[in-house]
Amino acid sequence: MELICVGLNHRTAPVEVRELFAVAPSKLGEAATELRDKIGVEEAVVISTCNRTEIYVSGDAGAVRQLEELLGGAEHCYHRTRMDAAVHLCRVASGLDSMVLGETEIFGQVKDAYQAALQAGVTRGVLNRLFQKVFSIGKKVRTETGIQEGATSIGNVAVDLAEKIFGHLKDSEVMILGAGEMSRVTAQSLQSRGARSIFVANRSYDRALDLAQQMNGHAVRFDDWQLVLAQVDVVIGSTGAPHTIVHKAEVEAVRRKRKFRPLFFIDIAVPRDIDPAVAEIEEVYLYDIDTLEQIASEARVRRAKQIEVCEAMIREELDKAKLPGL
Repeated sequence: MELICVGLNHRTAPVEVRELFAVAPSKLGEAATELRDKIGVEEAVVISTCNRTEIYVSGDAGAVRQLEELLGGAEHCYHRTRMDAAVHLCRVASGLDSMVLGETEIFGQVKDAYQAALQAGVTRGVLNRLFQKVFSIGKKVRTETGIQEGATSIGNVAVDLAEKIFGHLKDSEVMILGAGEMSRVTAQSLQSRGARSIFVANRSYDRALDLAQQMNGHAVRFDDWQLVLAQVDVVIGSTGAPHTIVHKAEVEAVRRKRKFRPLFFIDIAVPRDIDPAVAEIEEVYLYDIDTLEQIASEARVRRAKQIEVCEAMIREELDKAKLPGL
C-alpha cells in the first residue's frame, strides 16, 4: 500500500467547480468512511476548505483514477503519490500551497480533517504517522521561518480589499454573515482598521452574540439580516451554508431605502453565500474568493524567498522520518 493524494484547488479549478465538491466540516469523517468503503482503500482522510478538496488514502495505484472520478474527472484534478504526496501535504499544512501564502487557518483545518477521520476509525498506521509528522513539520516551518509575515489569512485579505474600495473603514458599517473561525478573524481585522459598526448574523444567535460581544459589535438574528442590509456598506459572506443565501431580489428590495448608495459584497465562503446575479445591480459590487488572488499574490511576492527555505526544511524532516507508504 502506498500514500496517494488526489485533489483540486484554487489553481486548478474555479470556485464554481470547487463548491460542487466541498464537504461540510461536520461531514468530513462520514465522507472519509464512505470513501474507504466505496474505493476499497485501507485508510482515508478528506480535507475540504474554501480553496481545496483533497483526499489522502493508503491504497494501490489503481485508486488514483477512481478518486479523480469522484472529484469530477482529471480535468481539474492533480494527484501525488508516496513522497510527493507527503511533501504536498506538508506544503498545504504550512500554508505554502494556499491562496494567501502562509495563511494561518489551514493548519487547524487539516488538523480537524485528520481528527474527524481518526474518530471515524478510518486511519491506521500510514496516515496516523504521516499526519502526526506533518503537524510537527508545519509547526517548525511556521516558527522557524518568515513565511507568516504580513497578511496571512483570507479574512485579512478580504478586509484589505474593503479598505482599498473605501480608502479607509472608519466611517463604514459592515455585516458579517457567519460566526465561525473565518468570521472571527475577519471581524478582528475589521475592528483593527476602525470600522464604525460591525453586525454579525448567524443561524445560531448565541454564536452571533458571542462574536459580536468580542468585537463590541451587534448581533443580528439570521432571519433579520435583510433589515440590516439597508444600512451597511460592506457585507462579508462566510457561512457554512450548502447554497447561496443572498439573492438579487433581496438586494433589489432595499435599494430605495439605501438611496442607491454603493454596496460591496465580499464572498469568502465555498459554497458561495452570494448569488453571482447580485453583481448585475448597478451600484452593487461583488467579489468572490477567487478575486482575492490578486491581493494574495502581492503577499506571495514579498515572501517568495522564504518558500525555498520552507521546502528544504520539509524535505529534510520527511527524509529523517522514514514514514511507511512513501
